[in-house]
This record gives sequence, structure tokens and C-alpha cells, in this order.
Amino acid sequence: MAQAATFVWEGTDKSGRKTKGEISSTTPAVAKAELRKQGINAQKVRKKSASRGLSFGGNIKPADVALFTRQMATMMRAGVPLVQAFEIVADGSDKPKLKEMILAVRTDVAGGNSFASAIRRHPNHFDDLFCNLVDAGEQSGALETMLDRIATYKEKTESLKAKVKKAMTYPIAVLVVAFIVSGILLIKVVPQFESVFAGFGAELPVFTQFVIGLSEAAQAHWFKAIIILAAFIVGLVQVRKRSKGFRDWIDRMALKMPIVGNIIEKSSVARFARTLSTTFAAGVPLVEALNSVAGSTGNSVYTNAVYRIRDDVATGQQLNFSMRSTGVFPNMVNQMVAIGEESGALDTMLDKSASYYEEQVDNAVDNLTALMEPIIMSVLGVLIGGLIIAMYLPIFQLGAVVGG
Repeated sequence: MAQAATFVWEGTDKSGRKTKGEISSTTPAVAKAELRKQGINAQKVRKKSASRGLSFGGNIKPADVALFTRQMATMMRAGVPLVQAFEIVADGSDKPKLKEMILAVRTDVAGGNSFASAIRRHPNHFDDLFCNLVDAGEQSGALETMLDRIATYKEKTESLKAKVKKAMTYPIAVLVVAFIVSGILLIKVVPQFESVFAGFGAELPVFTQFVIGLSEAAQAHWFKAIIILAAFIVGLVQVRKRSKGFRDWIDRMALKMPIVGNIIEKSSVARFARTLSTTFAAGVPLVEALNSVAGSTGNSVYTNAVYRIRDDVATGQQLNFSMRSTGVFPNMVNQMVAIGEESGALDTMLDKSASYYEEQVDNAVDNLTALMEPIIMSVLGVLIGGLIIAMYLPIFQLGAVVGG
């Protein structure tokens, strides 16, 4: 079977207007046939040439999908026809891959396919939840309202992810820099002092001897250490990717970490509430909505809990009672869900819960950053300052002996 490739085409649509785009197919002939089914008379079809050099920042990110959704919602609210909206958004994109995807979706829609079926051909960028919500918007005749709701959901979700990522990466980045600086001092600077100390003819302080020993070990084994560290990180990533049990264990341990665990817990609750609010407000049945929500929590502890809730709700249990039985959701969320079920405003209560916990995550990240700064400065001071003091101790001692 021939491998699919991307073809660039030019032709005319049903109304005779010139148009162009890209399509994924096996051969130019098959591409022409597929375009003909969509009402497009393709005059030129050629295989897209590979981009030259490296394309930094060219990959489509979730934030790009959120922006695309917001732009489409704005265009449709302004009364711009769907196919034309795709063209306008694609023209405004500075990412070739994103533009290619938008034009591919536009081609499918122009050929008579629904928006939902067109984006389902791009599962790497549009998950089942996104596609189901678009489908619900098309079925109800309120696509622009649904796109606006999806855009808000995606924007808040990506903002939440960015905050959690900031909380995790800031201290790690600083410690990595400290490790690199310490390594350079041990491998390049300490040996210079060691050659000076060799002419002293006196016994060096214990601390200085310890640092010199570290320096000698670093000089002899630094390359091995880097290889072992790289192999360990790659192995950890591969095991996490392949082993569900290991992923679950890491997620459980992450929730037990001081400070950071609290941020992860609140972000998972916020994602649960935000996603369920969006899907339920779109008219998706609760059991089906919970199925979509499970994969969006970002932590396997909450994913497994949502699946248990889904099974309980399918048997007739109330949502708030099932949430309580899992033991992982805060009482405030359980009470808000109970009020929402009783009043018939479940989506509103979930939306308020999501907003509250998103704000909690924001505050927790700010507090963590403020707390980590003095701790990180202390660690850097001990590491770098300790090495410098160890090197100058013999000089201080020599000065004291000469002065005495």
C-alpha cells in the first residue's frame, strides 16, 4: 500500500471561483479523484516539497488550537461564512503546519463534510472532546456559540497548564544551572588552586581536601556521569511511556509532594470541573461527558476516580454522592455539585468551582515562586560559596601563620 503524502493543488470550486489548498493522499491521481468528489476541479496537483532546514516553532501546539478556535468563533459571530472564515484565519497564521491543517479542514468542509468530521481527520490536534462539542454545536445550530465556549475552555485549560508548568520548571531550571556551574568550578577552577597548594608543603584543611577529592573524581568521571544521567532520564521517560503502573505510581507520588502536590491536586480538580461544565452545558449526556472528562484531569488518580464516577452514575447514582465516595475531591466541590444537581444548574456550579480552583492554583504558584526564591538563593550560596571558601581556606591559614 502506497504511503500517504501531502499534495498542493490549484483549481476551481463548484461556483467556478479559483481556489487552492493541500490534501493528504497517496498519488496525484487519487488526490484529483478525492477533490472531484468534493466538487473541486483540480488543474494542478503536485507533491509538497519538504521544507528546507529546520523549522523552529513550526509544530502545532494546544495554544495554537485554542487561538484558532477563538478566531473561528469571532469570525462566525461577525457573520463570516464558515469556509471563508477558514481562509481568513489561515492567511493570518504564521505557522506553515497550522496553515496547512486549517486549509485541509477548509477543503473538507467546502467539499460538503461537516466541521466535526473534517477535524476528526486530525486527531493529533483535535481530541474526541473537541470534536464532540463541535458536532453538538452543528447539530443544535449554534456552532458560533459552541466555538466560543470551546475557545474559553481551551484558553483556561492552557493557562492552567502553563501555571503548573511554571511551578515545576522554575526551581528545576535554577538547580540545573547551579549543577552546571558547580561542575565547571570542580573541573576547571579547582585544579588551578590544587597546583598552587602543592607548593605549600603543609597539610590542607579537611574541607579543602574533600573538595579537591570531588574535583579529581569529576575530572576522571564527568563524561561517564553525563552518559549515566542521560541514560537514566531516557530510561525513566521510556518506562513512564510504556508502563501504566509506573505512571500511576508517579502521579500518586506527585500528589504527596509538599507544596507542589497541592498545586497538582487543585489543577486536576479545576480541569475536571471546567471540562465537565463545558460538556454538560453543550448538552452532552452526563455519562458520555464523564467519559471525555476522565482524560483531561492530567493525573491518573483523578482519571481513575472519574471512571469510577462514570460507572456509578450509569447505574443511577447521583453525581455528588459518587464523587464523595472516591475520596479525592474537596468537600467544597462536592457541595457545589450537590447544589447544582438539586437546582438544575450543574454546569453553572461546576463553572464557579473551576474558576475558584483556577484562582487557587494561580495564587499557589505565586506563593511557591516567592517561597522558592530565597531557598534557591540559599542552595546556590551553599554550593558555589562552599567551593570558593574551600579553595581560600588554605590561603587564609597561610596568612595567619605568616602574620603570627
